[in-house]
Amino acid sequence: MTETRRPRLVDVCCCQGGASRGYADAGFDVTGVDIVPQPRYPFPFILMDALKFLEFYTKSFDAIAISPPCQAHTLAQRIQGNEHADLIEPARALLDASGLPWVMENVVGAPLQDPQLLCGAMFGLETYRHRLFETGGGFSFDAPVHPQHVVKTTKMGRRRRPGEFMHIVGNFTGVDDGRQVMGMPWANRDGLREAVPPAYTEFIGVRLMAHITGYEEVQAA
Repeated sequence: MTETRRPRLVDVCCCQGGASRGYADAGFDVTGVDIVPQPRYPFPFILMDALKFLEFYTKSFDAIAISPPCQAHTLAQRIQGNEHADLIEPARALLDASGLPWVMENVVGAPLQDPQLLCGAMFGLETYRHRLFETGGGFSFDAPVHPQHVVKTTKMGRRRRPGEFMHIVGNFTGVDDGRQVMGMPWANRDGLREAVPPAYTEFIGVRLMAHITGYEEVQAA
């Protein structure tokens, strides 16, 4: 009996693989691409420039996810007057040219088009961690209802106290706690503070899988 091939998804700018883990949990065969070596990445990995990969190497995949570097759009970097490369516009053009369904993630404030916002409180995570998701190539999804923020967030520089949500940014305190909150036991501090929680992309990935396969009777992630 021939085994059915799982749809293949490439996660570009994958870092340590938070988003990749979610797409894999949704049923995809995931490969990561990053310009920086990622020895903690838990799936097959390609070391390559993001735009070069999108231009020449997407034909063997069924879907694309990408998280362009967010530093150009974070408040802290703008306050400090730092300049960073902005890959969103050139990446969008290459994603559209691929003809594949795609998902682009970035921080609030990034110039994404008609994005959906996901929050940790939507998925029972003990962090708010708002992230935006733009879709294309014929794929779209609707975010869950956004719960009101009623839980206090830990202040930077101290460990999380019982009953608080965690703010996993910068040189945060409590890597082990952050791993548990994010659902990324393999990641270090750098990986956690740059990551998309796998719960977000599992939710998206279930719907992306239904879009690709045509099987609409999916369970909510």
